[in-house]
Amino acid sequence: MNDGIFQIPKPKNEPILGFLPGSKERKELRRVLETIQNKFEIPLFIDGIEIKTDDKGKSVAPHNHSHVLAEYNKAGVEEVEEAIEASLNAKEDWENMHWADRASIFLKAADLMAGPYRQYMNAATMLGLSKNVYQAEIDVVEMIDFFRFNAYFMQEIYSKQPESAEGQWNRLEYRPLEGFVFAITPFNFISIAGNLPSTPAMLGNTVVWKPASSAVYPAYYLMSTLIEAGLPPGVINFVPGKGAVVGKQVLNHRDLAGVHFTGSTGTFQWIWKTIGNNITSYRTYPRIVGETGGKDFIIAHSSADIDAVSTALIRGAFEFQGQKCSAASRAYIPQSMWEKVKTNLIETTNEIKQGDVEDFTTFVNAVIDQPAYNNIKQYIEFAQQAEDAEIITGGNYDDSEGFFIEPTTIVTSNPKFRTMQEEIFGPVLTIYVYRDENFIETLELCDDTSPYALTGSIFAKEKKAIQLASKMLRNAAGNFYINSKPTGAVVGQQPFGGARASGTNDKAGSYLNLLRWISPRTIKETFNPPKHYLYEYMEEN
Repeated sequence: MNDGIFQIPKPKNEPILGFLPGSKERKELRRVLETIQNKFEIPLFIDGIEIKTDDKGKSVAPHNHSHVLAEYNKAGVEEVEEAIEASLNAKEDWENMHWADRASIFLKAADLMAGPYRQYMNAATMLGLSKNVYQAEIDVVEMIDFFRFNAYFMQEIYSKQPESAEGQWNRLEYRPLEGFVFAITPFNFISIAGNLPSTPAMLGNTVVWKPASSAVYPAYYLMSTLIEAGLPPGVINFVPGKGAVVGKQVLNHRDLAGVHFTGSTGTFQWIWKTIGNNITSYRTYPRIVGETGGKDFIIAHSSADIDAVSTALIRGAFEFQGQKCSAASRAYIPQSMWEKVKTNLIETTNEIKQGDVEDFTTFVNAVIDQPAYNNIKQYIEFAQQAEDAEIITGGNYDDSEGFFIEPTTIVTSNPKFRTMQEEIFGPVLTIYVYRDENFIETLELCDDTSPYALTGSIFAKEKKAIQLASKMLRNAAGNFYINSKPTGAVVGQQPFGGARASGTNDKAGSYLNLLRWISPRTIKETFNPPKHYLYEYMEEN
C-alpha cells in the first residue's frame, strides 16, 4: 500500500557537459567509443523476451557506411501480433501500479543515462546517427530531461481536482487510454525516440514501439536502459521492422487507442487516412499525435545585428547536417545588410570541418543514409541548373565512404523557389534578399510560402519590427524565436511543436502532451443522498 501523498521535486535541466580536452567525460567517451564498435545482433523485445527472426537489417555508421555496427532483427506479422497481445496483457497490472512507482522507473532511467550509461548513449548516438559529440550530448540530455520533467508533469496533472459542494466529494481520475498506443519514432533524435513510447507508458498505457530502421542501433541502448531501470515486460514492446508490415497490422487492430508519431508528412497523412477508414472498427476513437517536419525560417530586419544573423544561419541550418525538423532552411535578408552577411557566410562556411564523428574538431558530419543523400543531392542539382538561383557555399557531395554533403547555401531571386518551399532535411539553406522597405510584404511571403508551421526566427533591434513580425507570423510557427536561431528547444522551457503541415502541435516537453494520453473519469460521491423524488418547491404551502 502507498499510504502517503508523494511528491516529485521540481526537476532542473540536466547540465550539458563540455567534453573539453583533458576532461574526464572526454576520456570516458573515447574509451567507450573504442569498446562498443564490435558488431553484434539486436533482438526484438516482446513481453520482456529477446526475439530473433529470419529477416535481418544492418545498422551502419553513416560517415563510414562500410562499418556495420550491428545486425538487427525485423518484426514480421507474427511478431507484431505478439507485441500487440503482450501490450494488452500487461495493461491491467501496469495501469493499476501506483503512479509514483511508474514514475520511479523513468526517474531511475534518467539517472542511469545521466550517470553510468551517459557515454554509452552518447557513443551510440554519435556512431549510429553521425552526430558530433556536442549534438549527441544535447540529444541525450534532452532524453534525460523528458524522463524527469514528464514525471513531474504527470504529478501536476494528477493533482488537479474539481471543486466539491457541501455534502459531496468530486474527484477526477486520470485513466490511461483503453487499448494500446503505437509509437513510431524518427532517426534524427534519440530523445524523440525515447519520449514517444515513454510518455504514454508513464501515464499507464502500454506501447508497441517501432523505431526508424536507420536508428535501431541507438534505440537498442535506450530500450536496454529502460529494462535495466525496471520496466515490466510488455509495457513497451520494441519491434523494428518495415513500416508496411508493422504499421498496417497495428493500425487495423480494434484495440488501437493512440498513435504517437514523428516523421514525414506523407506517412502521417497515410496513418490518419487509414485510421479514418477504419474508424467504425475501433473500440475507441484513437488519439493521433504527430510532428511531421518544417520549412523553418529566419527573417532579418534591417536593424538586426549582422554577426548574430550570420551565426544563427550557420548554426541553425548546418548543425547535425540540417537533419532537424526545426533546422533553418529558408531565410529572408534585407538588401542593406546582405553583402556583409554574404561575406560572413562564405568565409565561415569555408572554415567548417566535415568528417568522422570521432574527430572532435568536426562541425558537420554525414547525412543518415543513401535515400536521404540522394534526395538532398537532387535539390542541389536543381539549384545548380536553375536560372534564378546561385550556390554561394558548398554544392558538393560524396558518398564513396560516407554520405557527405557540404553545407550548401543557395541564393534565389524567386521567393517561391522550390527550395524555399519544400522540406529538404539536409544541410541546404536558401536565402531570398528583399528590399528593406518591403519588410511587411516579406512577412506576408514568409507566412504564405510553405505549408509548414513549426519554427521560425525574427532578428531585429527595433521593437516595433519584432512586434509586427510576431503578429503577422502568429500562425507560421509553433515555436517562435526572437534574436535566436530556430533550433534547440529545451524541455520545460520551450514546449515544442507546430501546426499546419507540421503536425498536431501537442507540445512535447510540457504537460500539454501528457494530456493526450489520458482519458479522465469524473467521480461524484454523495454522502447523504435524497430519499424521495419530491423537491421542496413542489409543496403547496
